Amino acid sequence: MKLKTTLCDVLGIQYPIIQAGMGWDKQGSTTPAALVAAVSNAGGLGVVGGSPMQPDLIRERIKQTRDLTDRPFGVDITLPRLSEVPSDVPPSDTRMVRRFIEDAHPEHMGFVRKMVQDLGLELQEPDARSWIKTPELVRRQLDVILEERVQVLAIGLGDTREVVPLAHAQGMKVLALAGNVRHAVRHARNGVDVIVAQGYEAGGHTGNIANFALIPQVVDAVRPTPVVAAGGIADGRGLAAALSLGAVGVWCGTVFLISQESAIHSDYRNQIVTGSTEDFILGRYCSGKPSRHFRSAYIQAWEKSGLRALDMPYQGVLTDEVRLAAEAANRVGVMSVPGGQIAGLLGEKHVRPAREILESMMSEAAQILKDMAGRYVL
Repeated sequence: MKLKTTLCDVLGIQYPIIQAGMGWDKQGSTTPAALVAAVSNAGGLGVVGGSPMQPDLIRERIKQTRDLTDRPFGVDITLPRLSEVPSDVPPSDTRMVRRFIEDAHPEHMGFVRKMVQDLGLELQEPDARSWIKTPELVRRQLDVILEERVQVLAIGLGDTREVVPLAHAQGMKVLALAGNVRHAVRHARNGVDVIVAQGYEAGGHTGNIANFALIPQVVDAVRPTPVVAAGGIADGRGLAAALSLGAVGVWCGTVFLISQESAIHSDYRNQIVTGSTEDFILGRYCSGKPSRHFRSAYIQAWEKSGLRALDMPYQGVLTDEVRLAAEAANRVGVMSVPGGQIAGLLGEKHVRPAREILESMMSEAAQILKDMAGRYVL
């Protein structure tokens, strides 16, 4: 059974399902080319999580994906306000930023280095993935995507006013995430082609309004701009519910994070398939912005510390201190996978090919809608 909506026409896809452009590690293991292409080849829209990648890696990932599919796919980046980042800081100079944190926030740096010791790890020097996301680097990321003319540019965070005309001039569609009505209306006024209304349930960076309240409000506020639902959706029931609320498709992350094509570490996959809904909590301790992650030893230590998280990108530098030490010891499980509350619904049986995830979601949603039409007297 097939289910087509206006989203399919806007994006040139077969099914109204988008794989979220998850970007939380700088290698891009959450959305490797194999996953992005698998979703697109199955009829959905695969999206590269480009936000944490340096521009050259984004270009490489685009080319890798094109080698695997001739279907539409997208690249997701964020355009956050980067507080206090000096314009003259080179992206590769994490040591300079470390020194800034040591001088301006010695209690935070001291706490993190003690945490490394308490976890039985050893401090490491910055590696090739340790870099600072400056405004200049964000612009270079955008330039690469525009030069490559990827079919879809997805903006996970930030102001879309400047990027929409640039993308449209290249024949690209623009998606933008919104966690409240105000942001959604701003995106629509900026000419965004599709609004992704992301509820509180979602993993990674997210807002404070749950989907049952958020989606219908956004649909009403931005009509006729199409709206896609995100957060807490991993099967056909979620897709059917989203369509019932007025959305024309879904943006799914956590369920694809544990797909066979995803390249995340087995420890992170295990956090999702064994974790409960309550294990995935919202906080600022990973990046400095509100994001939902597994409540790992890293987050638990921050909670007990009584310290507030630093702003982006400085909190991310502190996170990198522990990441480097954990990876060197092959104990990445002390860190946190970003995941949605829907993780409580997922288990080992859901670790399967992306095509199977997409096709089962489609067929289940179509059957639910058909059954409902026959079950109730209209």
